[in-house]
Amino acid sequence: MTDLTLYHNPRCSKSRGALELLEARGLTPTIIRYLETPPDAAQLRDLLGKLGIGARELLRTGEEEYKALNLADTGLSDEQLISAMAAHPKLIERPILVVGDKAIIGRPPESVLGILA
Repeated sequence: MTDLTLYHNPRCSKSRGALELLEARGLTPTIIRYLETPPDAAQLRDLLGKLGIGARELLRTGEEEYKALNLADTGLSDEQLISAMAAHPKLIERPILVVGDKAIIGRPPESVLGILA
């Protein structure tokens, strides 16, 4: 199988659940604790391409930073949103499983299994 990479926050129940599902199938992804080792703008653009979504769809809208940075403003470009996520990785939705040239957000955690087929 292609290498698996999980953008993971061990304090998040959804992220832990996705990891448990993978491990229960004998899979050991490379873990990136993205709050400790945040992706830069180029890595975020690559992730968005693999996810097939726009930057706004990767934002966690319930975070204080979302409100403080006025990220609800629909006039902001994808590049502005990517810059905000690179500077404030807490804004990035999680978990994200990358398998080759595809990725999926693990919400619900079981959704990570769909990319493995």
